[in-house]
Amino acid sequence: MRTWCEGAIRRCGMLLLAGLGLAGMSAARAASLDPALLPKIQAATFEVVQAKPAGDPLSYERPLPLEQLPYQERTDKYYSIGTAFAIGHNRYVTAGHVLLAGADSLWGPPELRDAAGRVYPIGKIEKFSLGKDFVVFTLAQPPAGDAALEIDASPALNQVVYAVGNALGTGVVIRDGLYTSDTPEQENGAWKWMRFSAAASPGNSGGPLLDKDGKLIGVVLMKSANENLNYALPIHEVLDAPAGRAVMESRLAYQLDLFDTIQNGQLKAQFALPAGLGDFYREFQSRMDANSDAQLKALLAKESANLFPNGAGSARLLHQQTQLNGFPTLIVRGSDGEWRRVGEQTQYFALDGNGYVATGGVARNGLVRLRRPDGMAAATFYGDAKARMDLLARTGMFQRAVAGEKVKITSLGKPVRESTHLDRWQRSWRIGVWPLPYANAFVVTYSLLVPDGSVMLVRFAPPAHAHDTMLDLDEISSFVHVTYQGTLAQWKDFLGNPALQPATLKDIRIDFDYDRRFSYASPRVAFSYPSSLQPVKPDNLLWLGFRFFLDGGKPVWDVGDVDIWKDSASDDHNNVNVQRYVAPPPGLDDDLSSRWRKLSERQYPYNAVARYENDLMMINAVVAPAGAAGQPSTVLYTAFYGTAGTQPQADMKGKLDLLTKDMRVTEH
Repeated sequence: MRTWCEGAIRRCGMLLLAGLGLAGMSAARAASLDPALLPKIQAATFEVVQAKPAGDPLSYERPLPLEQLPYQERTDKYYSIGTAFAIGHNRYVTAGHVLLAGADSLWGPPELRDAAGRVYPIGKIEKFSLGKDFVVFTLAQPPAGDAALEIDASPALNQVVYAVGNALGTGVVIRDGLYTSDTPEQENGAWKWMRFSAAASPGNSGGPLLDKDGKLIGVVLMKSANENLNYALPIHEVLDAPAGRAVMESRLAYQLDLFDTIQNGQLKAQFALPAGLGDFYREFQSRMDANSDAQLKALLAKESANLFPNGAGSARLLHQQTQLNGFPTLIVRGSDGEWRRVGEQTQYFALDGNGYVATGGVARNGLVRLRRPDGMAAATFYGDAKARMDLLARTGMFQRAVAGEKVKITSLGKPVRESTHLDRWQRSWRIGVWPLPYANAFVVTYSLLVPDGSVMLVRFAPPAHAHDTMLDLDEISSFVHVTYQGTLAQWKDFLGNPALQPATLKDIRIDFDYDRRFSYASPRVAFSYPSSLQPVKPDNLLWLGFRFFLDGGKPVWDVGDVDIWKDSASDDHNNVNVQRYVAPPPGLDDDLSSRWRKLSERQYPYNAVARYENDLMMINAVVAPAGAAGQPSTVLYTAFYGTAGTQPQADMKGKLDLLTKDMRVTEH
């Protein structure tokens, strides 16, 4: 399985903390601290935990080997995500990013667990700072006693310090080092980090940093990426912070997987505290989501003049010959400013009944082409998101690792959320969101239903970033290049369901009468041919080469190529083709200008003379718009017929005449 990037997180302030934050722990030696202080430190220090999911909507090919997990992991009903500590009667502190791990989480809300295994739900959030990454809160029912750490708000440099943290539920671990320096915070130096050399492992996040006398001097927040000099927030920053307010100030950035431009911004927001945990999360998330909305809007506005199909970098793609692609691609802008189609099939999985799943990806976006198996009813495939997703799961692309073993996920169950999205070209995408409770993540899919199955965009996202993920995919869906393909039998099912069809296709009439005639009519071109030209059978393969081009200066998504292959199962390439060409603007590639000159002057190979290439006889002719005789046209169409083996010129010309007899170009 291709691993699609799970980095839907683009909020750089959070990424710094979430990426470098410490969220679990391994055992280590206890440091030399006065033994008489240890019970008090232990009583005032807590593990931050989240309850493991009670149920699992996923199905597996075999029972999970849970018995192979270590005893602690196997029997614990909670996940350990960090550390917290008491600073007074029913007043507790942890890292902001530890608390935010519970936002929209598929696990339970964060709670505190003491050394005896008792669990305490969080009551009210009293202080919070996104930029400084801390939170002060109460417990709904605090433990008996008033165990709290003593505080030294003005610690001296170069003294011995102790980092305290839980070790995945196995007890408090204390490790020593030196308080080495103060380092200005990265954005504007408004305050300073404490740097210390005591070892800090996953699990220390939100834990206390103590001085030589066991007094609290800081909150452990980040691990150094390249050296053992870790980061703590001075405790006076927590104590001096305003009560009754959640402060959201951080430098955040937004980027789409379509071009290199980054939208940098400064989030500045506040809301009133105290608040219950659920209300806190809602208030926080609404402001983060609104900021993402605003940043994306600003990014698109900044790029509007050069956002495909606008700008000089779009011209080449808008005027190139129509490309037929069985696999979807994304239109992205390179460093040279040119927009191109990117994305290749990297894996292929065969399904029963001629079905298949082809996968690839661009940046964080998985690309999928799913062909419906012949044995699956069209109504089931198009109407049941679970049935479509089960086909993907059947390939083994979803696996769960347990105790070093990978177990195939055979079904993700029903989506927890379904909706539709119309992209800017009026193509209807079916949105599905599936939970992966064991990973605390969602699988988000955007499916464009097509005659032979569906084309999909896929991402994995943390629950708190589902909004950002869908915000991205709403925009990216408009940049998907896809060919509509299928057998005539599949097209019959597809055309019988108008709700599946993009707006452009509703203005196109496709008719076929097996063994008699095929016809195609759009506002641009119409043609038909009898079965004597090419047999009209249910297994003919019809490709509509949709593409982006300019129509009267306005960008549209419409058909530029109609291809009907004699047999979908053979490789003889007998086919009928009608293709649209447009005059390129001056200054584009010489090959575009050269092709247009040949078309305009009916030069070879567009001169209705048969030719033999690669075991195939081929013949082309140019058809101009009706009423354009003797006048230059900016739009021309070609009619093509190809058949295996050698054929006389007269026979090939006769076939071509059958195709062009009723062909009319109605656009100018």
